[in-house]
Amino acid sequence: MSTIRIRFVRTDKTEETIETQTGQSLMKAAVDANVRGIDADCGGVLTCATCHVMIDSPWAEKLSKPVADETDMLDFAASPVEPVSRLSCQVRLTPELDGMVVRLPASQL
Repeated sequence: MSTIRIRFVRTDKTEETIETQTGQSLMKAAVDANVRGIDADCGGVLTCATCHVMIDSPWAEKLSKPVADETDMLDFAASPVEPVSRLSCQVRLTPELDGMVVRLPASQL
């Protein structure tokens, strides 16, 4: 495993950068770092949408495509879903994602 940096941007434009290990989900990294705005109520088992994030280019192209269960669950997101919306529990961190910028929605509830 290697260490990467991820920058979270809130709707009020405040930012938070964390350093984390690859091999885990983006949701787990955010929860472990106490990132405000990732609720992760189900703990990453794809039964809620409280880890909704938006990942723009060029990072979105480096991710695997969402599975049908993920896109279905995004229908329950509290904030509007965008074409680049993902559930952070389904985003596996790899070295190629070092420096990734993740936008947080206005609300998860």
